[in-house]
Amino acid sequence: MDPAVFEEALRYLPGGVSYGVRYVDPIPIYVERAEGVYVYDLSGRRFVDFWLGHGALLMGHGYRPVIEAAMDQLAKGAHFGYPHIWEVRWAKQVCSMVPSVKMVRPTNSGTEANMYAVRTARGYTGRKLVGKIEGGWHGGYDGLQIGVTYPIDKPSSLGIPPETTANTLLLPYNDLDGVEKRIKGKELAAIVVEPVLGAGGFIPADIEYLKGLREICDREGILLIFDEVITGFRLAPGGAQQRFGVLPDITVLGKVIGGGPFPAGAFGGREDVMEVLDQRKRTNFYERVFHGGTYSGNPLTMRAGYVLLKELEKGEVYEKLEKLGERARRGLREALEPLGAYITGVGSLVCIHFTKEEPRDIHTANRTKDHKLTIEFSKHLYRKGILFVPPYNPHLFISAAHSQEDIDNLVEAAESFASLSKSRL
Repeated sequence: MDPAVFEEALRYLPGGVSYGVRYVDPIPIYVERAEGVYVYDLSGRRFVDFWLGHGALLMGHGYRPVIEAAMDQLAKGAHFGYPHIWEVRWAKQVCSMVPSVKMVRPTNSGTEANMYAVRTARGYTGRKLVGKIEGGWHGGYDGLQIGVTYPIDKPSSLGIPPETTANTLLLPYNDLDGVEKRIKGKELAAIVVEPVLGAGGFIPADIEYLKGLREICDREGILLIFDEVITGFRLAPGGAQQRFGVLPDITVLGKVIGGGPFPAGAFGGREDVMEVLDQRKRTNFYERVFHGGTYSGNPLTMRAGYVLLKELEKGEVYEKLEKLGERARRGLREALEPLGAYITGVGSLVCIHFTKEEPRDIHTANRTKDHKLTIEFSKHLYRKGILFVPPYNPHLFISAAHSQEDIDNLVEAAESFASLSKSRL
């Protein structure tokens, strides 16, 4: 911790940070450098990192093939503002890996990708209303920034007028009957769902729930949108849709898709859906869906993303990620059992819930949550040299750079926390 740096940051950055989720009370950790699974603060202290750039760094910090490709591209040009070969190679690679994606467009973030995906669905169907799953996090796009945090009846930000979300219909997670009741008599353009709730607690959707959503959308002429910003390329080469065997009409991607260290997002889907963006077929602006951005598809990000996706396509890394993820969930479950904690997640995703009921949606993950114990747990792991944010919601991302020893150290830290907590009772 560096109080002097934070005092200076408070003068120029609201709250002293560039993103509120990165703040840790009383002073955030300022990272100077990172390598593999480690980050180093300004004092040189080393931490095992389980946050990994918000989950974008699937291979760990400083993955050499991506860094070397990026350095070569920097010398040739990082931003052209013209079409280039790497955007073509990147797009072809995405379409070859993600089962439902036949055409794709790059964006600069997952937020942008969600915004354009919703716009595309509305443009394609001619409908306004969008179903959004409770507890789903889809970035800072106004139209989807409601029903994110608990309680769900308010937007998770100031500055979002009610009319902005007037065409957003909240739908329950892992509850098909509830979905049917809420959409009855309504015409929806799309239903947007994370196959694994991200900020909501790494809670996997029941496969029957996803299949049911697919059937509802087919029956009602609704486009099904999977937000795979987190799960895309992390749970399988083709993401959660490959793993769960349910295909959406539009897929939203981010994080890993840009190679890890570079800002990136994407949205893609069937040819007939994506055709509404085609400037050749729809020459008037008012007849097509607009998508663009100064840095969208820049060669630095596209080349970095292509290099990583070509490696992930081999599939070799996923066995290790699965084993480490299961080892972590099993170990944490046993370690924190005396405190009644629940562990959720799938693949390389792990979340710790100090609740009195098993989390299946945003309600069960929050209404009995012990916030004080959760923050104490995060602080205990920090003292043990294990780092992640935010402290009030312990989401852990496992990378290919992590080892069994890293996982075992995590579990040991959880065991010591459980022992200390029980002794205080």
